[in-house]
Amino acid sequence: MKKLLYMVLVITLLTFPFFGSCGEEEPTEVIELTYSNFFPPSHLHSVLVDQFCQEIEERTDGWVKITHYPGGSLTPAAGVYDGVVEGISDIGMSVLAYNMGRFPTTELVDLPHGYPSGWVASKVANDYYEKFKPDEFNDVHVLYFHAHGPGCILTVDKPVRTLEDMQGLVLRSTGVGAKIAEALGATGYAASQGEAYELMSKGVIDGSVTPPEVLKGWNQAEIVKYLTTCYDVGYTADMFVVMNKAKWESLPDKYKKVFNEVCEEWIEKHAKVWSYYDKIALDYFMTFPGREVISLSQNEMARWVAAAASVKNTYMSEKGAMGLDVEDMEEYLNDRVDYWSDRAPTAEECVEWVEAEVLPDAPQ
Repeated sequence: MKKLLYMVLVITLLTFPFFGSCGEEEPTEVIELTYSNFFPPSHLHSVLVDQFCQEIEERTDGWVKITHYPGGSLTPAAGVYDGVVEGISDIGMSVLAYNMGRFPTTELVDLPHGYPSGWVASKVANDYYEKFKPDEFNDVHVLYFHAHGPGCILTVDKPVRTLEDMQGLVLRSTGVGAKIAEALGATGYAASQGEAYELMSKGVIDGSVTPPEVLKGWNQAEIVKYLTTCYDVGYTADMFVVMNKAKWESLPDKYKKVFNEVCEEWIEKHAKVWSYYDKIALDYFMTFPGREVISLSQNEMARWVAAAASVKNTYMSEKGAMGLDVEDMEEYLNDRVDYWSDRAPTAEECVEWVEAEVLPDAPQ
């Protein structure tokens, strides 16, 4: 009997290392990552990035640490994507339209689809990627997307009340925004949001095609006097959060699972922040003297929508000729806009959430 127990003990001790090595090994050192982001440090999307980095660290028990570089301090806005591909940063956030022509399938998301809010646009952008998985992102690992609410026209000195008032204006715009500016009669001027304030203050440009968010998030209410709410045009700008492909593949599976879970939660957070800005930016704008929000009449708005439609028509023709199934893509986008519009939280609910969950962590 003693001999049998001795043999069982020996077998157990010999096999223990084998069973202990099953599954993934624990890392032997902390995984250090970098995150390049074009939003300024005070912007609430940058605050969300800070929270994202902290959440990843907590859920990996400190084994993954992310250093955040906001304001384009590691790579400039237009260089964030390539910076991730080349390994200058491990993770990056910026605007797809800053690299116009590189993402032909996803470009359709930016075109006028009547997005009523940034929350809806963000949900649609992620659904669209998951549906079509375009190979234009094969050189990175996609974490998620988010997108701003319907754009408008900001001008420094000249009020815009009709299409005719757009003639002769030079407006900061990128990607689809630039094409819309030109369709409406203005001249586009390619520049990132980080450059817009200085360009407008120096008189290089007359204004910008952009969401109201920049009035608060980028302090442009300080120099812009007029805002024209051409919201029915309903374009957006799709923003990416991507990771260096080799770096992603090097992560243990359990940490990939953490990233996937956190990213899914952060889509909702960014979506609510966009809807927050949709509302509070206008209120902030009107705290400055001599500011005016210009609402187009129904007939005038119809003229703007008709003029902007040429941008989508051109896309459908050109990209269809490239072999993209543009009709299917367009039908899916319109369906998702309707789907999420029926499920969107109110602007007031988004403001309440941001005030409770994001603003306390914002720089004072």
